[in-house]
Amino acid sequence: MGRAFEFRKARKLKRWGAMAKTFTRIGKEISMAVKEGGPSPDNNARLRAAIQNAKAANMPKVNVENAIKKASSKDSANMDEVNYEGYGPYGVAVFIETVTDNSTRTVANIRNIFKKSDGSLGTNGSLEFIFDRKANFTLKNEGIDIEELELDLIDHGLEEIEADEEEILVVTDFIDSGAMQKALEEKGVEIASVEYVRNPLSTVSLDDEQQELIDKMIERFEDDEDVTQVFTNLE
Repeated sequence: MGRAFEFRKARKLKRWGAMAKTFTRIGKEISMAVKEGGPSPDNNARLRAAIQNAKAANMPKVNVENAIKKASSKDSANMDEVNYEGYGPYGVAVFIETVTDNSTRTVANIRNIFKKSDGSLGTNGSLEFIFDRKANFTLKNEGIDIEELELDLIDHGLEEIEADEEEILVVTDFIDSGAMQKALEEKGVEIASVEYVRNPLSTVSLDDEQQELIDKMIERFEDDEDVTQVFTNLE
């Protein structure tokens, strides 16, 4: 079990620590999934993944059902996924994912946070060479033969697999996430959660004081109601 596995688990737990924010974020995941593929989990892989994330975060079933109904309603707000890219202090690259019903408001808020943090908002696509998008599938480790599972998943885009006594982490490229999800479901393996991440291809190392400034900037972004995920190239 490597440090990367422990880091990913710690990051997920940190992100899911604030329950109200977590439920809001997952509610948006559900809304975008319904918008993309309809309200039936049986026919919508993205929605199935969002529902699994809701279960992992202990989101009440009624909240999930209400989120699906709201997203299916003709009167539901027109939500869009919009990404923003820029640089914080010390040249730290920042990739921000949002779901918003008002992109004018969102971009103004993002630009203002960058400005207050002595950073700058960049153009879309400016950080594509820095981040690599992946899908992290977390499985419940209930008597699964890891070596056998690894062999079974290689043809479905498997890039990395790690495990501890409780969980198994399966990593694939984002474009292979649908095929991987289908393969896991067909094997009858229980998917505890699915996380889509942007991993830096190279990292920046800072001292404790500099790190604190970056952490404050990230907190400002995460406190914005439209922001769903924030990624940096910090070590």
